[in-house]
Amino acid sequence: MFFFSSKDMGIDLGTANTLIYLSDKGIVLSEPSVIAKDNVTKEVIAVGKEAKEMLGKAPANISVVRPLQDGVISDFDMTADMLRIFIMRAMPNARRVNLRVVVGVPSGVTEVEKRAVEDLVHQLGAKEVYILDEPMAAAIGADIPVDEPTGHMIVDIGGGTCDIAVIAIGGIVASTSLRYAGDKFNDAIIQYMRKTFNLLIGEQTAEEIKVNIGCALLNYDKDGNEDLQYMDVRGRDLVTGLPKVVPVSSKDTYFALEESVDMVVEAIKATLEKTAPEIAADIAVTGLMLSGGGGMLKNLDKIIAEKTNIRVDVAENAFEAVALGTGKSLANIDKLKRYANSKASIKYR
Repeated sequence: MFFFSSKDMGIDLGTANTLIYLSDKGIVLSEPSVIAKDNVTKEVIAVGKEAKEMLGKAPANISVVRPLQDGVISDFDMTADMLRIFIMRAMPNARRVNLRVVVGVPSGVTEVEKRAVEDLVHQLGAKEVYILDEPMAAAIGADIPVDEPTGHMIVDIGGGTCDIAVIAIGGIVASTSLRYAGDKFNDAIIQYMRKTFNLLIGEQTAEEIKVNIGCALLNYDKDGNEDLQYMDVRGRDLVTGLPKVVPVSSKDTYFALEESVDMVVEAIKATLEKTAPEIAADIAVTGLMLSGGGGMLKNLDKIIAEKTNIRVDVAENAFEAVALGTGKSLANIDKLKRYANSKASIKYR
């Protein structure tokens, strides 16, 4: 059990990354959601960036896992151990138990999955726990005026889920939660490298390709020629079994991610189709906001705008939007209860 000081905390417990926001300091922690444990002693060896560097490289006696999959907790004990250490790092000198916590979760999670998150955070010492849908949190974090009657659209693409929501008057009026996001983008790159170059690469290498030269739409220079970026990719040759380096271009990532991008675009269209006409008219004016790490994929905004005829903006703080929103929402508890569409989960001692 931890003894926290009387502060408000927002947590973006993401499949790929965990961010923690404190009311008086802003975002104090941003780490990969990865934990490494010794299989024999059950001792935690590393969490966050240190653990992520061990992915695909650990010996048999060490398990390196991502305890959240597709936006939900897949290993409760591992998640608890990881989050416990993250909170200790965020609040190293805290002593009193009097913490209010808002946790962002994908909009499509079940009540059972929400309860698992509440139980986990209570177990770590929080008194009040609020569960906030990630698209609402992202909208608040991106400074969208969610309380206005004017409709706004947010697309939050994380590691495990792509959450699409239309928001008006402090609530979500239409939404889609697609369990296909940044991690599946990485998988698509891995499969493309395998088929096109006979090269087997790992998850971290795929992530580096996506971040460095990944694109949803090709760029062209003033003469109409393709403006490509390149990087050398290292992996194992599937024919010889030996290490190999191949040059890869942004055009390769465009082909690799084409199907994934289409899935996101189709989900956005499906959400718009179930939106009331008056709110759809608002969105034609207010446009669409992209957030999350996946929302920062190069030219994703351009291809969505091209396919939907809606103006698309990328949030200034796209990667941190959900964490910022969970923290900012605690400034007004009455509004937070409306945003969360439920009462706080309170642990009585």
